[in-house]
Amino acid sequence: MGPGKEKFALITGCGDGGIGHALANNFVQNGFIVIATLLPHESRTHLEHAKIHVIDLDVTKEDQMIPFRSTLEEITGGTLDVLVNNAGISADTDVKQVEKMFAVNVFGPMRLVHHLHRMLIAAPRGVIVNIGSIGGVCPYVFGASYNATKAALHHWGNTLRVEMKPFGVHVVNIISGEVATNILKSDVRDNRTLPEDSVYAPLAQLFKDHVNRTPDAMSPDDYARGVVAMVQRRSLPAWFWHGNATGFIWTLDSFFPRTIWDWLFTRWFKLENLVGTQG
Repeated sequence: MGPGKEKFALITGCGDGGIGHALANNFVQNGFIVIATLLPHESRTHLEHAKIHVIDLDVTKEDQMIPFRSTLEEITGGTLDVLVNNAGISADTDVKQVEKMFAVNVFGPMRLVHHLHRMLIAAPRGVIVNIGSIGGVCPYVFGASYNATKAALHHWGNTLRVEMKPFGVHVVNIISGEVATNILKSDVRDNRTLPEDSVYAPLAQLFKDHVNRTPDAMSPDDYARGVVAMVQRRSLPAWFWHGNATGFIWTLDSFFPRTIWDWLFTRWFKLENLVGTQG
């Protein structure tokens, strides 16, 4: 990304108040022209800025990709400096919702890279940023399916990093801690509860307290500033741990046996109270 050239950043999932929204603003503040995607039903008034182009896109829809790429090429002239795979959802109940989660969180980024990789290669220094999660590293209880989508994203990004290196494209996985985004708020808004017949029903109140907690989360703007600054470094990391509790998670994952998580989460979520309840 040399001086004198317009720099373009594509960010998916830029709904009001989320990470994508904050990233769009911070990339603009750092001299980028931003292409921000939203779902068709989402308001775009929060993205009204001369250097932000807003395009409707559902990353799960293959038939939208060709016209989307054509529009993108018209805006950028055929190159793309930064692709941020941010669009994501969180739910963990029936199989249909799990399939939708994989469609958005995993297959969406794959689809975008498949269609846009030549634009990234054509840039002076293309960068793909995957917004991952500590949930893809540690077995955060009551989030197994979401965790699985982020673990898949991390490992895909690891391999993609090696595959794209010969073409001068960098791939960075962001291992995100808790950020005060709409995903956290949606669990409260949707009154997410355990099914009445769940084997975890004895923990229903603890689950409700967990959903309604006020986490010590990083603000979206602080998160975005860190990501945008990282993207512009001369040397990019393979993984970028960023957000609340990431230092703690990194330490345990790096230096302790895998079963440290079993011990911790069993105690944090009082899973020992389930022993003997089903027999």
